[in-house]
Amino acid sequence: MNTTSHQRRNQGVLVVGQLLSGVGVASGVAVGGILAAQLTGTTAASGFVQTASALGAGLVAVPLANLAVRAGRRWALSTGFALGAVGAALVLLAASMGQFWLMAVGMLFFGSATASGLQARYAAVDGAAPEKAGRAMAIVIWATTVGSVAGPNLSEPGRLFGIRLGLVPLSGPFVFSLVAFVTAALVVGIFFLTPPASQQIAPKERTKTHGAWRALRLASHNPRALFALMAVTGGHAIMVGVMVMTPVAMNAHGHSLEVIGIVISLHILGMYAASPVFGWLVDRRGALSVVMIGCGIFLAAIAVGAVVSERSDPVLMSVALTMLGLGWSATLIGGSSLLNQSAPDELRVPLQGANDMMMNFGAAGMAALAGPVLALGGFFWVNMMALAVLIVMVTFGLRALRSTPEPAPEQKLSDPVS
Repeated sequence: MNTTSHQRRNQGVLVVGQLLSGVGVASGVAVGGILAAQLTGTTAASGFVQTASALGAGLVAVPLANLAVRAGRRWALSTGFALGAVGAALVLLAASMGQFWLMAVGMLFFGSATASGLQARYAAVDGAAPEKAGRAMAIVIWATTVGSVAGPNLSEPGRLFGIRLGLVPLSGPFVFSLVAFVTAALVVGIFFLTPPASQQIAPKERTKTHGAWRALRLASHNPRALFALMAVTGGHAIMVGVMVMTPVAMNAHGHSLEVIGIVISLHILGMYAASPVFGWLVDRRGALSVVMIGCGIFLAAIAVGAVVSERSDPVLMSVALTMLGLGWSATLIGGSSLLNQSAPDELRVPLQGANDMMMNFGAAGMAALAGPVLALGGFFWVNMMALAVLIVMVTFGLRALRSTPEPAPEQKLSDPVS
């Protein structure tokens, strides 16, 4: 099989895996906060469940990157999806037992599927031509659209399915998550091909001397690499902090699961559907410019979210959450591409794992704060918390813009980190 056919085969496998994982993650996220609030009787607990999921994704990010170096992307991605399936099973058990602590443990494992889904974007770039790397990454991210949009709309069918099975009603969607994660692990584990020797992630003898922390230290000396880290981390934190509290806020205003599912579906559509456009812009206009576009979209989303906070109007909520998804897409694709362009080969995978760890820990912190902030001050202050993160991102972005000009496409992969 030639190089082009090899990459197309792997890209197809990644597309299927992302579709399945999108269903699994979105099914659980749509109802996880409400289920936690029911188990504990407090709104604040909804944020801590999402914190556990983000922490789980962060904790496995570096080990999965290390596994990718040692054994290949196939084993790393399939392992993450399998651990996510374990998490979904634990959430089902926790709901039946009425044990919040067990649900939190389950959501830690559940986050592993998110980590695999995120690292799939880097797997898509392995072996891609530099001038097409942005589009290669974006296609795999885009593949999550169908599953992620369908996931929240499975909330009500999942609830009814849970009742039919004799489960706690809101745990029903986690059955869909369990099946989706198991299938994704099998698809990637069986069909993903090991890249040719010329496209291996990095020489093992070189990556052993460059762990995640060393990669981060070296990246901190390059304004472009540092902004890439901040863009991916900050953008994900903003998105998670606002998104996970939206179902809880709307539920408190009396909106049905069907209405909440539509709003979250539009948000996820914004996250993934436009990714090919942002990938094309990365290849044509540069990664740093795309991240700054994402910051502008985030600002608009936060403004609308703050205005609508007191009444949770479904139409305006849909506008705010769709823009929130678009901002996330631009900062994730632009920031991830900028990171790849700014790191030499021997640091690239450790830095990828470190960045995914940062973005999930950042999201965990935002989710942990968002629950109490929503309970104490309402949805307006959740958006103000997101605005504070955005200001920090823009500050790093302006510094990166002043440091060096955007490199030409043929020079991008050769930029040193230090």
